[in-house]
Amino acid sequence: MVRGVSTGWGACFRTVPIGGGPQVLICWKDAVAVGLSSSHIAILNVITGIQMAILSGHTSFVYSLVFSPDGTSLVSGSFDKTIKLWDMQTGGVVRTFQGHTGLIFSVSISADCTTIASASYDETIRLWNTQTGECHHVIKQQDWSICVCFSPLDPKLFISSSGGKICQWDIDSQIIVSESVGAHITFSLDGTQLVVWNESVVEVQNPGSKVIVAKLSIPNADIGHCCVSPDNRLIAVTAGKTIYIWDITSPDPYLLVTFIGHSQNVKSIAFSSPSSLISTSHDQSVRFWQIGASSTDSIPANPKSTSLTLAPVKSITLQATDGIAISSHSDGIVRIWDISTGSCKASFQTQAKDPQWIDSCLVDGRLVSVWYTDGKIYIWDTEKGELLRTVGVGASDIKDFRISGDMSQVLCLHGFTIQAWSLWTGKVAGEVKLDSVYVDPLLAINSSGVWMRLSKGIVGWDFGIRGSSPVELSDTSRNGPHLDFIGGIRINRSPLPGIEDTVTKKVVLQLPARLVNCSDAQWDGQYLVVGYDSGEVLILECNHMLH
Repeated sequence: MVRGVSTGWGACFRTVPIGGGPQVLICWKDAVAVGLSSSHIAILNVITGIQMAILSGHTSFVYSLVFSPDGTSLVSGSFDKTIKLWDMQTGGVVRTFQGHTGLIFSVSISADCTTIASASYDETIRLWNTQTGECHHVIKQQDWSICVCFSPLDPKLFISSSGGKICQWDIDSQIIVSESVGAHITFSLDGTQLVVWNESVVEVQNPGSKVIVAKLSIPNADIGHCCVSPDNRLIAVTAGKTIYIWDITSPDPYLLVTFIGHSQNVKSIAFSSPSSLISTSHDQSVRFWQIGASSTDSIPANPKSTSLTLAPVKSITLQATDGIAISSHSDGIVRIWDISTGSCKASFQTQAKDPQWIDSCLVDGRLVSVWYTDGKIYIWDTEKGELLRTVGVGASDIKDFRISGDMSQVLCLHGFTIQAWSLWTGKVAGEVKLDSVYVDPLLAINSSGVWMRLSKGIVGWDFGIRGSSPVELSDTSRNGPHLDFIGGIRINRSPLPGIEDTVTKKVVLQLPARLVNCSDAQWDGQYLVVGYDSGEVLILECNHMLH
């Protein structure tokens, strides 16, 4: 989430299963073209993900795709050693280009749509006339050619990559510049930036001067694909199953967000807008990601201020069945987030003033906030703006404070006692005296159950049985929430900030570089919501992350 703007981070708002082995995808306005190993090309709607057409004609992997600048044509390169030009109005093949003797890895079309360039395993680059289908130039290489790209600005200029050597050419196959700078290349949509990358380093260059505009690296990674956002602000980089989004508006780029969700390596990515990305993977799916979303935040910003300063997040409540997450902030503001888009749906101001603890939940469409300060619990109807009741706790050493998962009780850890009060009557509903020292003063909730990590292990109790003492739960390590994650968050700051599983010691989530002070997190096995001391909220669909 960009500080000062109520947007969501890393939300995967749609996953579309797609058979046939997706290899490559590209976008143009409302269309997404996906090349498949089954030899077909699937055309999806860029918003809904609905398949609008299937193009058939190749006999092997479709490994490279490019739209013409006006979107009326599509060029495909295949492992069947042919290139095809498609009419996007009819879905028919306009022309097939034959001549390569090896697999085709890359195709590109000139800005004036008169020439197609292709790069092949046969160690040649070929230039084709789109009107006649004739090959008018064959450029021999000393290694198989990985990539070829026409400049979006100059229809007579293209760049190639072969054997780690990047070369610039004119349309008459005359070499202009030859220098070994990387293995892969791509242009920004407007042609003002050239991206060059190898296994772990990405450089953004000025195509003419070769001045490096931005440089970033992912240590010990195998970078697969890169693309630049339409507004040239962001660059997306894939490495294994992960997609990294970097802000490149300054010479010192910083990691903005990490997308985790694909269960196998990401194969291809493309920006569908300045704030949305589409990816495909060996896991047979296409995922649609929201980088940022407009807010319907009802709390107005100071018109004299250039940015909205967000108060620290004190607690996060994830209610995935309602499609929302709720963040409660130290200034008493409560925000409701749509977990499918990452957008802030609404904000409410409570009477809490710098509360020691605050938590909120939505009960039967009614938003209730509970906070603790000065030895008292305040229960507040947030939407009506009414104080429902005040409860005296009689304790000052509060260690944790939460609303139960079934939204019926307020749970409070003080000293070595867990107490529960009814959310609706304010009466004591249960109490547990701990017989062991707690390792983490954090309560994990699930329905009416409460779990803690004690020195003797993970222990849980059911507070939902009225008129009796809480019942200790058995086999909590298997049936309880993922305390190894929620109760054991550890921020690993090197080489990139991330959340580390305290049991396996593995980094299970890379975090944006600026967001290192995690104040609360909730995970239900599919969605992860994290609140920060900066006031920002991270929402991720990550059902594969800890499995």
